[in-house]
Amino acid sequence: MSENGSGRIARDRPLERRNPLSGLPDLRRFGANPDFWYPVAQSRSVRGGKVAATAFAGERMALFRGRSGAVHALEDRCAHRQVPLSMGVVDGETLRCCYHAWAYRGDGRISQIPYLSKGDGRPPRGVRAYPVREAYGLVFVFPGDPEKAAVTPLPEVPDFASPRYRTMTFSRTVRCHYSFMHENLLDMNHQFLHRGVVGKLQPKLLGYRSDQRSVEARYLFTHTGGKRNRSARVLAAEGIGSQASSDVMTIRTEYPYQTLDLVPENADHPVLRLWAVYVPEDAEQRTCHAYGLLMIKRPRIPAALQVAWPFIRHFTERVFAEDRMAVEAEQRAWDEQGEDRNHEVFPLILDVRDVLRANGVPLRPRAAAGAGTPACDGRACDDPAPGSGLLAAHPGNPAEPESPAPPGG
Repeated sequence: MSENGSGRIARDRPLERRNPLSGLPDLRRFGANPDFWYPVAQSRSVRGGKVAATAFAGERMALFRGRSGAVHALEDRCAHRQVPLSMGVVDGETLRCCYHAWAYRGDGRISQIPYLSKGDGRPPRGVRAYPVREAYGLVFVFPGDPEKAAVTPLPEVPDFASPRYRTMTFSRTVRCHYSFMHENLLDMNHQFLHRGVVGKLQPKLLGYRSDQRSVEARYLFTHTGGKRNRSARVLAAEGIGSQASSDVMTIRTEYPYQTLDLVPENADHPVLRLWAVYVPEDAEQRTCHAYGLLMIKRPRIPAALQVAWPFIRHFTERVFAEDRMAVEAEQRAWDEQGEDRNHEVFPLILDVRDVLRANGVPLRPRAAAGAGTPACDGRACDDPAPGSGLLAAHPGNPAEPESPAPPGG
């Protein structure tokens, strides 16, 4: 690959690969690669001595914060009767099932069965435990191969704790495949959708570059008229989207995360920075949870941002609601048609689809999900059960090998 003058990466491949009807595998049949750190909760939602239920791609998890303050993530089922551990009770550094009070350590092993003595037989090994880290006010888990967790870095969000920025955290469920979210943020040609909020915005693609794991695009934004709502006007007063100047927006998908920087004309630093990730919740990955960290540069007068903050939140919530409406409509169309019939023409989006396919994991057909899984009675099946997701065979998600996803539109 080599970069051409427009900022794109010139690819050595036949032009027909860019045809949306060329028979490429359907991206919506690819799951998120579990061998990365994914947030599954905000830290504040996992209170001391409490349990919280969450999920990654159909794998239900129970999060609990022990007496030491550390957060643990366990497979959300008791090895005894399969009752969800998220219904349990925190007892020191263990989590007790609400049914028969079996106690689990943070590593998933059973520490006590109250009505059995130590000599009454070997208890089952327990349930799966997930590597956990806390950063940026979020609880991250590593749902893939646990041996890779130690060598896989957390995403970098360098300005999260910077005194130059104030951070707003977003956590919203969106009923769509995570890839629709990547495409929505990277393709800024949909500003007509937000005309009631931002007026008339004219985006111009300055160029983009891509490689095996990332796509980065640069846009020039110019406000060309139209009425903006009050929140957008407040943002303009803070130097974000001002009618008097143009802004350069840089958006990057670096699998599996996304970032956005907005730099006003003649400015040295971004006035707005966004880090986001879209975590699949269900096994078929048709619903995702969007986590976002929006960092706003503090103005010279600190009180100004304090006054503007509610308006900034209202603006971002309004824009997000419109984007969610669009991507959920796209998902409904895919569900009705059973395949991706999009006639995508924007080369940038065709490239990000390649990146998401190359780094994702083909989903197993639904009919095969759970087939052949042995029952566990605590004697013949001591190992923690594999995750319940529909990912194809993967070190962190043991499963029978499946054929690649069928080609789609």
